[in-house]
Amino acid sequence: IISITKIDQYQTPYTITTMMKLAIASLLAGSAAAFAPSPMAKTSSAMNAFTAADLPGALAPMGFFDPLGFAENADIKTLKRYREAEVTHGRVAMLAVIGFFVGEAVEGSSFLFDAQISGPAITHFTQVPDGWDALIITFIGAAEAQRAQIGWVDPADASYDQPGLLRDDYYPGDIGFDPLGLRPEDPEELNTMITKELQNGRLAMLAAAGFLAQEAVDGKGILEHFSS
Repeated sequence: IISITKIDQYQTPYTITTMMKLAIASLLAGSAAAFAPSPMAKTSSAMNAFTAADLPGALAPMGFFDPLGFAENADIKTLKRYREAEVTHGRVAMLAVIGFFVGEAVEGSSFLFDAQISGPAITHFTQVPDGWDALIITFIGAAEAQRAQIGWVDPADASYDQPGLLRDDYYPGDIGFDPLGLRPEDPEELNTMITKELQNGRLAMLAAAGFLAQEAVDGKGILEHFSS
């Protein structure tokens, strides 16, 4: 509500509907980039064990940061859903941060849409011509359906009191996308790589939230802030 009020104050063309469209576009980025399947063997201890004590992503000086005790009060199935949500949001945020910089850097010079899209990145999606919404939503639906088939138990086979149940053999975030073959076989190296992804995703979530808030408050692009 605060953001929408500020946007109206600076006379930028936002409504609740367009903000929802922007959120959908952000989700698309993560889905499209991260959720392409390929078979991968789960042989390492990092992929087989899943307890709060063994989770990758805990680094000094914070250690396992859980001040509200979510993990402490969660069973293994719930803990897996928490980690799935964290790594997925982190991937979306990393792509979103790149999208902010690239979108604003090429505005007015891109071959797309006759180079008519300009201004802060949070306004770009609302400037896309009509008709693209359906294509984007279809793309999101296809990508998310594929991810669900990989990691989730069919709702028909799950108990009514266990919505969003992940498969027992599914490790959160492991949707099989490794086109460059970067995934290490050594369990320690795999834990390190998972931790790096989580840490970069956490930073990106904070950065993306900051970018959105800053542009919504004053109507200036992030690159414009850096150059002023």
